[in-house]
Amino acid sequence: MIKFLFGIVIGIGLLLLAGYLFVARGGLFMGTNGGPLPMERFIVSKAIDASIGKSAQGESPLPADETNLLAGAKVYQQNCAGCHGKLDQAAQPMSKKFYPHVPQLLPPGKGVTDDPVGATHWVVKNGIRFSAMPSFEGTLTDNELWQVSQFLRNADKLPPPVQDALRQPPAQ
Repeated sequence: MIKFLFGIVIGIGLLLLAGYLFVARGGLFMGTNGGPLPMERFIVSKAIDASIGKSAQGESPLPADETNLLAGAKVYQQNCAGCHGKLDQAAQPMSKKFYPHVPQLLPPGKGVTDDPVGATHWVVKNGIRFSAMPSFEGTLTDNELWQVSQFLRNADKLPPPVQDALRQPPAQ
């Protein structure tokens, strides 16, 4: 039994050593234009889902009416459009320079329209570690966090006045 356990310990040690040597000798490209590592998307999505947890079930205290969607559009234009893109425009060139790539959140992109508003609120509030997504807690009020979350949740079905506001240059 001792030889068996010793063999397992040696086997694990050899695997760890091989992994270390592979990484240390440049076998793992860490540039931003490389693809995801094996299992990276799976592991990261599980970690994000676990972090968001029950917050995904949270409902906005604000209705998704035109007033709040317009306010969310204003917050988006001032804080998000530079990375996540503008309505009816292709992804921002800068978004491809980050890894993971910054998602297009407004049409023609899919964005987060199928995510629960509580999950989007959590991401906007807390940011995402090891990505370019910052935390807006302390920068935006709780109402603004919910307004931009509602706006993003409804980005594929925005009323014409909100779409018109998005096509205007942001107010300085």
